[in-house]
Amino acid sequence: MKTENKYENKARVFKALCDPNRLRIIEMLQSGERCACEILEDLQIGQSTLSHHMKILCDSGIVDGRKEGKWMYYSLNKDGCEAAKKLLDEITSQKENSNLGGRKCGC
Repeated sequence: MKTENKYENKARVFKALCDPNRLRIIEMLQSGERCACEILEDLQIGQSTLSHHMKILCDSGIVDGRKEGKWMYYSLNKDGCEAAKKLLDEITSQKENSNLGGRKCGC
């Protein structure tokens, strides 16, 4: 995997979590699958705005969507949520000798 792609994939998770509306959507989905119409009503936003938010959430892997008739239904993706938690833990854990790969600074 290219380094660029590695960081782009990680950034998708954080992009999904950096918006108040998306955090509200995730909170709504904690109680189970929700229809897009319910999310629209609760957030009082437009269809195009919801579609934008849901694309970002689904692209991150945190949320799954399924179409039934004319409506979309969304739910939390258990594996995606676990991966997001693991990612946060990985990038916030201090590694031994992480300064310059264990080398001393030459300044």
